Amino acid sequence: MSRFADLPLGARPPGRWALRAAWVIVDTPTGRHLVPDGEVVIDGGRVIHVGLPFEGEVAARYDMGQALIAPGFVDLDALSDLDTTLLAHDNWSGDKKGRVWPRSYVERGPYEMYSPEELAFQKRFAFGQLLQNGITTAAPIASLFYREWGETVEEFTAAAEAAEELGLRVWLGPAYRSGGMVAEADGRLVAEFDEARGLAGLDAALGFAARWQGHDLISPLLAPDRVETCTAELLRRTMAAAEELNCPVRLHMAQGQMERDTVQQLHGMSAPQWLNSHGLLNARLLAPHATVADAADLDLYASHGVSVVHCPLVAARHGGALRSFRRLRDKGIGIAMGTDTAPPDMVLNMAVGMMMCRMVEGDLTIITSAEMFDAATLGGAAALGRDDIGVLRSGGRADIAVFDLSDTAMAPTIDPVQTLILGATGRVTRATIVDGRLSMRDGDVAGIDMAAARLRAQAQFDGLLAKYPDRTVGHPPLAEIFPPTYPPLTRPQT
Repeated sequence: MSRFADLPLGARPPGRWALRAAWVIVDTPTGRHLVPDGEVVIDGGRVIHVGLPFEGEVAARYDMGQALIAPGFVDLDALSDLDTTLLAHDNWSGDKKGRVWPRSYVERGPYEMYSPEELAFQKRFAFGQLLQNGITTAAPIASLFYREWGETVEEFTAAAEAAEELGLRVWLGPAYRSGGMVAEADGRLVAEFDEARGLAGLDAALGFAARWQGHDLISPLLAPDRVETCTAELLRRTMAAAEELNCPVRLHMAQGQMERDTVQQLHGMSAPQWLNSHGLLNARLLAPHATVADAADLDLYASHGVSVVHCPLVAARHGGALRSFRRLRDKGIGIAMGTDTAPPDMVLNMAVGMMMCRMVEGDLTIITSAEMFDAATLGGAAALGRDDIGVLRSGGRADIAVFDLSDTAMAPTIDPVQTLILGATGRVTRATIVDGRLSMRDGDVAGIDMAAARLRAQAQFDGLLAKYPDRTVGHPPLAEIFPPTYPPLTRPQT
């Protein structure tokens, strides 16, 4: 038996090699099964055997011990900037805390709050965090509140290069928009649009998609930002282009009351109903978060094959909930998963998602660990139109996560999948393998020093905070925008 510590980080081992563990998940034509003392054999970028110990020859075999070998997670709303939703946890309302542009800021002229180098670094750091949590496929998401307007081809070219270097499978595309919300001095929130600018952003995104289509780890995604920031023409052209490119479209909608009120005021109906009125709902559409979707909205999702990207942690932090996982499943709506906040921990999201569903429905039996785990793997793959990721089967891509269940946080073990979710932390991820390459082992990520990167990320975040008064209504001091949990001690106490 070879030592796992000797397996080169960032490399794809030559020839066939095997991982063995106390438990292995295997996907078969009859469904998903759990194999005790199972083995996975990898050759190049594909799995060639999953199940009982392999009887053929392998170049090396690694025993992972009391671990679960599973398909890697598919994260379709994967945070790729420094998470500013954390600032909103105890600080409301958003329009008074820098999360909506004030009129004075718009008149001055919005500007980029990060340099191109900082933006490129943030993607690399975020990708490393995803790999540390067993996420092998990601569709990155970032906020446009802190941008001059939209995302750029240059930063996403850097992101694609980072994904290839670190070893992460990604669906990428710069976000674009036709407008945004502005806070007036009297407190009113208004939507303002510049359709030409939005269409220029779409054109740039199409150029990026053409450049990267057909790469092993990089696939194109069209990403109009949020439904209330888009015009019908922008979305019509987006969906037509997605058909030509054969790629998904991610559009955030039915995710909050401000959005619902704005779309109702602009169009006289909810966002899903508005898209449907223009014939723009279809199976290419990935729709985070659906927490304010009503029954009529969900019926439209079901009848048009729209996939909901469920992000339980960020929703629960802000008092929202999907209503509910069970109701969507019973309607036949495809459910994928997203992290969308820090930490980008899919295991924690599965735990919160199960609790959320049981609380909303008032029924302990309404959801199972298997259903939640399937959403985090098979559901994301299905939303992307893939059957070779989010699975662990012969012929599938070798995108694998290994979870250490010997960790004291995982005791006592009931069932490996249930125990993992009950433990509610992805920090027990021991290894992440993408396309047959060891991308992460014991917290170390190929191509980036994560400890040093964490310090750099904090410094960039502190720099962003210093700019908050500039883009907050009334320009209050930072201590007023984000007061501490407890007042600071002003003098020593005896």
